[in-house]
Amino acid sequence: MGGMAYTILVADDEPAIRTMLEVILSADGHDIVAVSDGKTALDYLREHTPDAMLLDVKMPHMDGFEICSRVKRIKRLRDTPVLLLTGFDDDQTRDHAKLVGADDIVYKPLSGKNLRGRVNQLIEARRR
Repeated sequence: MGGMAYTILVADDEPAIRTMLEVILSADGHDIVAVSDGKTALDYLREHTPDAMLLDVKMPHMDGFEICSRVKRIKRLRDTPVLLLTGFDDDQTRDHAKLVGADDIVYKPLSGKNLRGRVNQLIEARRR
């Protein structure tokens, strides 16, 4: 373990999943900013540049795909890894994720250890 503490934006409209993601990711000492919808996520991103973001695909006001496609068009945020969170493991979801430039897809139900490894890996790859 060790390494840096990163700031990770988590956007999910289900409180139980938000809490679980906070618990999983803060185990590595990361700072978690958790929001409940896409609009709040974008408001946060106007002022801040997190080290990574985990966006639920299905959210009110604006879904994860839409936020991701916007983020990837902003120079300051373009290199921030985006992980899309979804309950659907199908071609349509994978194609859509590729289309908006997502860096990874995370399927629910989540494996904590797997998720932590992937988040850290993506951030560290960007830092090199």
